[in-house]
Amino acid sequence: MKLLIRNLARTTTEPEVREMFEAFGAVQSCSLVIDKASGRSKGFGFVEMPKAGEAKAAMKMLNGKDVAGSRIRVKKAETTPHAEPDIGDR
Repeated sequence: MKLLIRNLARTTTEPEVREMFEAFGAVQSCSLVIDKASGRSKGFGFVEMPKAGEAKAAMKMLNGKDVAGSRIRVKKAETTPHAEPDIGDR
């Protein structure tokens, strides 16, 4: 299950986020979104956990938690369907 973590302090690192979620189970991947211009975190990221039960427990326990002075928000990441190319008007 892929989780979206928002409102992270800009100083929070990927290893810190991974460690928080590993307390609830295996973490398949962890990535923070980085601003290309500044090289700094944009304050949100994604964690993927292979077991839905562990991901749900992490979401429940970490949502609203104060991390480095910021109250983080954790929810299931929405999957956006890819747009189909419009080939009808050729």
